[in-house]
Amino acid sequence: MMSLNGSSLVKNSVTGVSRTQSQSLRLPVRRPVVVSMLNNNNNRPERNVSVSVDSAVKEVNAPVAAEVDESEGKKPSSSVGGGVEDVYGEDSATEDQFITPWFVSVASGYSLLRDPHHNKGLAFTEKERDAHYLRGLLPPVVVNHDLQVKKMMHNIRQYQIPLQRYQAMMDLQERNERLFYKLLIENVEELLPIVYTPTVGEACQKYGSIFKNPQGLFISLRDKGKILEILKNWPQKKIQVIVVTDGERILGLGDLGCQGMGIPVGKLSLYTALGGIRPSACLPITIDVGTNNEKMLNDEFYIGLRQRRASGQEYAELMNEFMTAVKQNYGEKVLIQFEDFANHNAFDLLEKYRTTHLVFNDDIQGTASVVLAGLISALKLVGGSLADHRFLFLGAGEAGTGIAELIALEISKQTNAPLEETRKKVWLVDSKGLIVRSRLDSLQHFKKPWAHDHEPVDKFVDAIKTIKPTVLIGSSGAGQTFTKEVVETMSSLNEKPIILALSNPTSQSECTAEQAYTWSDGRAIFASGSPFDPVEYNGKVHVSGQANNAYIFPGFGLGLIISGAIRVHDDMLLAASEALAEQVTQEHFDKGLIYPPFTNIRKISAHIAAKVAAKAYELGLASRLPQPENLVAYAESCMYSPKYRSYR
Repeated sequence: MMSLNGSSLVKNSVTGVSRTQSQSLRLPVRRPVVVSMLNNNNNRPERNVSVSVDSAVKEVNAPVAAEVDESEGKKPSSSVGGGVEDVYGEDSATEDQFITPWFVSVASGYSLLRDPHHNKGLAFTEKERDAHYLRGLLPPVVVNHDLQVKKMMHNIRQYQIPLQRYQAMMDLQERNERLFYKLLIENVEELLPIVYTPTVGEACQKYGSIFKNPQGLFISLRDKGKILEILKNWPQKKIQVIVVTDGERILGLGDLGCQGMGIPVGKLSLYTALGGIRPSACLPITIDVGTNNEKMLNDEFYIGLRQRRASGQEYAELMNEFMTAVKQNYGEKVLIQFEDFANHNAFDLLEKYRTTHLVFNDDIQGTASVVLAGLISALKLVGGSLADHRFLFLGAGEAGTGIAELIALEISKQTNAPLEETRKKVWLVDSKGLIVRSRLDSLQHFKKPWAHDHEPVDKFVDAIKTIKPTVLIGSSGAGQTFTKEVVETMSSLNEKPIILALSNPTSQSECTAEQAYTWSDGRAIFASGSPFDPVEYNGKVHVSGQANNAYIFPGFGLGLIISGAIRVHDDMLLAASEALAEQVTQEHFDKGLIYPPFTNIRKISAHIAAKVAAKAYELGLASRLPQPENLVAYAESCMYSPKYRSYR
């Protein structure tokens, strides 16, 4: 299960390994950085890029001056590492690594316009155009960042099909990274459904057809024994967050194999936009072990291995090599987020590596944390404490059992009751009916804690009538399973039934917002995994909340990084839930919301990061000492900003 015992943590750090020039003549890979290296003649960078490998290696082995902070005229100090440090040389010096000679690495002219990390398009000033050989390569007009955002939003809104908007956003990310993130941050409520769920689900289904440029690493069964070398092929060396999937359970769409890469790419875009983790510190990875999806195997545009999915020892050995290589290459504090693994692997991976790596499963733990936050908020509308309510789940997989466990943990924390007792407040229904003790021998291990004493119940609606829950939670991945009879039964038992239809994408949601409000006579407190438009019923407009993991994981990851956490503990998840619930105001409650709007998500993420970091320090799991006095302000100061730099 997902309970992590902090006392049993194994602190066996593996030091990161870097290549030396004696091992290979390959230059350390580093993206071009625009710097002001001037010659004595015309105050422009030298254009000598015809350099032999031998001379370049000699230059690398010589002492290299650090880049200079333009505003201070000195090498800036670095107070934090990894994803919130200036690992890309964006605002301060790159530390502790070889730097490609400036006369090789300086991007200018045509190359600069095709470097997404530094390209500013029409925002390059007249002086910058002269200094970096851009004159004539751009139209004469100079526009500012804000006007570029306005123009891009105008263009994106011209597309009527969500997938076309997704492709436009991905094209922008590959062309102008800072504009992409400024656009996403300033229009997060409109663009979040485009860059992530529900549109990303369709993007994954069609990923082979729309694939253009690699945005992460693909590691397949053919790469066994070479994974460490593959990690070294990635140009950025100071990675702090990895999102990895094997594509077996993408959202509610099932096995999409290698084409699940859209999920890690989308998640890490949100880590940057919502959590402030630098893009250069993020690495999306897909582990390709084949697919059992016949449609994919027969699709001429499929980009993955054309074989049945590997399992058992072969799968375990590949994953173990991957986990070992990640720690060896990036160190003890790199956060590895497991994403959209099937149940049988998700729980095993989390259980196996939680004591040796900094690991987090968003489907099990992130979903649980965001749902618990919504329930804590909902108590303001229905009254009572968590211990006063009964919870019934439709779905007993990663999400369902993860949420159930965190609810039981929070009740145990509030009441000091044993966890075994608080679990009895929570009931789960799977494809075979209510999970009860008479089924214990046939249950998967992660379902066994929820097998309570009760007679078997086959039908879901009968389970509602028997258990009489006050909270109904859908995590089944099966659309339209909260039928009219189900919602009406819940409404007959409760004045204000709490109904959470969490499955993604929209087509897999257990019910729509309109159905929940209509069938409950407008009395339901409703939230969903995918967004729904406001619903008018009997003259009142109901605005439903979205139990989106994007509320939790960006701030959670930021909190781990700024504290230098070495392990994830369940108390950190509880802290994140409580921090999110604190952000819901009376104004939001008046609209029926149990989650705050996404418009302030970066402040929300900073608040969550501070609470998670504080818990890491309290548990003795933080390695970045001493603890800052004001963790909220510290978190905000560490967040990446997509503002353009001035290149003179």
